[in-house]
Amino acid sequence: MSATPETALDVADEAVDRLLDQGAAPESILVLTTGEPHPWQQHEESFGAEQYWRQFTDGRDVFYAPALNDRGLRRETVVLVVNGFADPGRSTDALASAIGAGGSAVVVCGDLDQVRALTGL
Repeated sequence: MSATPETALDVADEAVDRLLDQGAAPESILVLTTGEPHPWQQHEESFGAEQYWRQFTDGRDVFYAPALNDRGLRRETVVLVVNGFADPGRSTDALASAIGAGGSAVVVCGDLDQVRALTGL
C-alpha cells in the first residue's frame, strides 16, 4: 500500500483493521516498523521489556515490533511499515527480515519504489 514515511503508520493501521474485518485472527498479525516504533509498541514497552515481549510469546493479539530485531519473529501475516529507517545503513536488512517474517502474506505500507529498489523485488 503506497504511503510516505509520514503516513505509513496510519496506512498500516488501516491495513490491520481491514485484515481483522476480513476475519484474520489478531494473533496471526505482526506489525513491523523500519523507523520510529509504532505508538502502541511504545505504550506497551512503557510497562517493561519483559512484559512487552511476553505478549508476543502469549500470542493473543496483534504484535508490534521493530523490523530489525534479534528475536526471529514470525507470524502468518506481516504488516511492514516503511516509515524511515532507524539504522539507514541496514535498511536492506530491515526489509528482508520483515518480508521473511510473514508466513503467507506481507502487506507493505510505504514507498513501494524504495522497497523495490532496496530489495530487488
